[in-house]
Amino acid sequence: MLLRLDPAVHDALARWASDELRSANAQIEFLLRRALAEAGRLPTAASPIPRRGRPPKPPAE
Repeated sequence: MLLRLDPAVHDALARWASDELRSANAQIEFLLRRALAEAGRLPTAASPIPRRGRPPKPPAE
């Protein structure tokens, strides 16, 4: 999916995403989901955002 953004908006979004350790794509999805939820329009069938990064370490035995 292509998304046209003003370059200044994209730069601000990329900085915000970096501050929260997300990619710009993940930040857009996070913001869209939050806006949908606040508007009461988030589909109940929408799966949660998957956690990224390294999987947790198994418990020590």
